[in-house]
Amino acid sequence: SDWKDRRLWVTVTPIVLVTFPAAVQYFLWERFRQPWGATVCVLALLFGEWVNRYFNFWGWTYFPVNFVFPAILTPGAILLDTVLLLSGSYLFTAIIGAMGWGLIFYPGNWPIIAPLHVPVEYNGMLMSIADIQGYNYVRTGTPEYIRMVEKGTLRTFGKDVAPVS
Repeated sequence: SDWKDRRLWVTVTPIVLVTFPAAVQYFLWERFRQPWGATVCVLALLFGEWVNRYFNFWGWTYFPVNFVFPAILTPGAILLDTVLLLSGSYLFTAIIGAMGWGLIFYPGNWPIIAPLHVPVEYNGMLMSIADIQGYNYVRTGTPEYIRMVEKGTLRTFGKDVAPVS
């Protein structure tokens, strides 16, 4: 949650995740003329993601669930299905529906992310709750973890810091 407002999350995630709902949407529309393929696919994916988050992140490592919640794709899937229902055209759905899928992704996740970006004063510094979470639960690959390694004893025989991430 402390990185979910950065550039890569809002650009790469919708581009990568539109392929599976589009494939299920094509199958259900072509075979049964049902316009809810993307929504069904996204709900199944979301259920699988929550099972993964609970058992793997919380069950194995006791990682806080509010750190690893999956992205909400439901508004984009409903929009994609609505464009296919109203137009009946794959080309129009691919152009307009996929554009709507990408544009609605970040605003659709605002209700979940917004409470974590409330500004607070922490040790005389102004930061968000997500930043405080990131400092209290240091993960490998973050700059805080690399700084901890450089201060610690994880060094090679040449007195250089061992590359961790």
